[in-house]
Amino acid sequence: MLGLVVTLLIIALIAAVLGFGGIAGAAVGMAQIVFFVALVMFLISLVFGFSRGSLRW
Repeated sequence: MLGLVVTLLIIALIAAVLGFGGIAGAAVGMAQIVFFVALVMFLISLVFGFSRGSLRW
């Protein structure tokens, strides 16, 4: 998922350099959504890992 975020940010940078503001804004918006979804999924898996006892400090 984080690979998708990086890809969308690269597309946004290229679109911004070429002057396509709408496309750049949409790509940044999608990258933010995918990033936060990945972050939430990571936190959920971390909580379940600790509750199962499989993750230890």
